[in-house]
Amino acid sequence: MADKNTVKRLEEQALRIRKDLIDLCFEQRIHIGGDLSAADVMVSIWQYAMHYDPKQPKWEDRDRFVLSKGHAAAVTSLNQVLLGCYTRDEVFGEYATDNGRFGMHSCNLINPHVEVSTGSLGHGLPVAGGIAQALRLKKCNSRVFVVMGDGEQHEGSIWEAAMSAPQLKLGNLVAFIDRNGLSLDGHTEELLRLEPLAEKWRAFGWNVVELDGNDMAQLVDAIDALPAPDSDVPTLIIAKTTKGHGVSYMQDVVGWHNGTVSQEDHDRAIAELDKAFADKWGDA
Repeated sequence: MADKNTVKRLEEQALRIRKDLIDLCFEQRIHIGGDLSAADVMVSIWQYAMHYDPKQPKWEDRDRFVLSKGHAAAVTSLNQVLLGCYTRDEVFGEYATDNGRFGMHSCNLINPHVEVSTGSLGHGLPVAGGIAQALRLKKCNSRVFVVMGDGEQHEGSIWEAAMSAPQLKLGNLVAFIDRNGLSLDGHTEELLRLEPLAEKWRAFGWNVVELDGNDMAQLVDAIDALPAPDSDVPTLIIAKTTKGHGVSYMQDVVGWHNGTVSQEDHDRAIAELDKAFADKWGDA
């Protein structure tokens, strides 16, 4: 059972990141819907699960993170802020500038805290599997975490990697799917049906966990229950989320895949986020 104080701390961090996302979305066009849906998953990984030293981004024994859902770069950068890799001012000041380290997709050529540059969907899981296999060959017991979108489950390269990871006995590979049900073009089940998604991954030999990806306690419990990194079976966590989670006018709306907010919408979103947290925990 997840520790209540741990859950509250992580939810405070998720609140801070969501509010920063809304602030950034007031200044810049970002992929706000998917950033908001994945915020809890990303906080649970960066602020709870991963062994990572922000002062040593190439520390050999670090856990690795790969953002297969490459357009969720803003929520990744803001998690790096909370971890101490950067300041908030650095992210806001450099975002989407010509020489900035932060933008709509992460780039490891200019950001040392990014393992792999991603953007074209479907590439992150194959690369993460390769990193996990390399760690095994080097007898390093670190984990590799990868976050995918559900829209990219339509990519064939995902399923090639899904087949190979159990074959290679990559128990050090932990994958998440941000299952918010929406892609840029609409609902996934209308475009190209994915369900029964969990059964498909189990058939490929993965340890599959299904949970509410906007429930921090469930995420903490799933991380606590992960098999040891030297085990033989990779884990997939299907995190069922709501696109635009926490902001009523964005939730489950295709048009908020990306965009900017007006001052009125910004203030409304911040008020809704603060109220939801206060209703559960008291004032932040």
